[in-house]
Amino acid sequence: MSTYAREIPGAVEGHHGSGAERRGRQGYSKWETRKDGQRWEQQSGQDPRAAQDVSHKLIQPTAPPAKYTVSGDRRMEMGVWWIAVVSPLLLWCCEGSSAHQLSVDPPQDLQIVDPGLLGHLYMQWKPPLSLEASHQCPVTYKLKYRNAGDTDWKVIFTKKLKYGDNFDLNRPVEAKVQTLLEGPCANGSEVQSEWTHASFQLPLQGALESRIQDFRCVYYNWEHLRCTWQPGRQAPPGARYELYYWYAGLGDLAQCADYIWTRGKTTGCQLLNLRQAEYLDINICVNGSAEPAQLQPSYFILQIKNLVKPPPPERLALSMSASKEIHVQWSSPEGGTPAECLEYEVQLQGSDGHADAAWSSASTQLETAFVFSQANGTRLSCVRVRGRTNIFCADQGFWSDWTQECFYVPREDGKQLFILVAVVLSFFSVILVIVFAVHRKKRALAAKKLQPPTGC
Repeated sequence: MSTYAREIPGAVEGHHGSGAERRGRQGYSKWETRKDGQRWEQQSGQDPRAAQDVSHKLIQPTAPPAKYTVSGDRRMEMGVWWIAVVSPLLLWCCEGSSAHQLSVDPPQDLQIVDPGLLGHLYMQWKPPLSLEASHQCPVTYKLKYRNAGDTDWKVIFTKKLKYGDNFDLNRPVEAKVQTLLEGPCANGSEVQSEWTHASFQLPLQGALESRIQDFRCVYYNWEHLRCTWQPGRQAPPGARYELYYWYAGLGDLAQCADYIWTRGKTTGCQLLNLRQAEYLDINICVNGSAEPAQLQPSYFILQIKNLVKPPPPERLALSMSASKEIHVQWSSPEGGTPAECLEYEVQLQGSDGHADAAWSSASTQLETAFVFSQANGTRLSCVRVRGRTNIFCADQGFWSDWTQECFYVPREDGKQLFILVAVVLSFFSVILVIVFAVHRKKRALAAKKLQPPTGC
């Protein structure tokens, strides 16, 4: 039997015009169920007497508009849909709450170890106590480290228990590590432990003013590294400084074999054969000894690819076209500097009679030629070129020295002036020749008159 019934009018048979009838005509119908399974309908909003008046009327089921009533099947479908939507959300919340309650121990015994490689330190630790014997839980460690005073941390994710990097030993070092737990042991999520901290600093020795100053290094022509310094302000007269260096693959420390001397003191060092270290960090320490005081060491980390100074460009040539354009060409310098690693700056100076005239500059990448427009017709043009390591091979570098060649580029009116000068000079030359010829003829005539007569 259908469970729908149409809405009945508010008027009730046998009752006309009463207040109960008027109230019965307001509101919507609702259902009442008898013991024999038949359903009765009663107007909502009626008083009890009006309800009694209509309770004897059996309503046969008909299909009412859907906007007023909903079937039991429909309500069942909505209930199933609601359960299907809400159940995964509840399950997710429960799992999230369970994962949130999980925890993992931090790594043990974090240490920063100095193997004596002039700033290359190792950070090492042990697994958490609760995971030492576990092989089912994938564990990752998040390591952060920096020199004291740096704003940013370097971040490394690793499954190992040891990691090495270069540090500036002039400043303290700080590091921290935490455990990251994933997989079945974390209910499919990620659990992070608390941080384990460690720090490191070399013991200070010697007076601060005894360490070197003005340390500077240049890698000339990708062939040899030249480092220079000045002695410390409070260095004893007999202080002797020594330079040591190390890079990955070198093995043990190495000492400078070619020192630069100034007034009996070491003020620099030249290092050769560094090709395998051109794209590596080179750790350098300059320390020394002086009786009875100690000299404070200085530590540096260099990337020599950023310290290259190439030689000046070679074979600079200049030509001028009929359209008054100056064509400049040159060749890359010979030696260890790769030609594909150079960029150039070209400058042209138009004096117009002024020695301090401004330079016009232009840059090229890899190209070894450039064209200047000579529309302004400068009288004198000096062209020079220099090179530097480009962005394809290094982050920075030093400019080479300028080429020294200067070229005179005459203008059109200069050619006319030259012709005029040539004509004037020719004219004066002709006059001089005539004057000389007349003078010589006069002398010849005078000499002839002075000769005595011969014979009688």
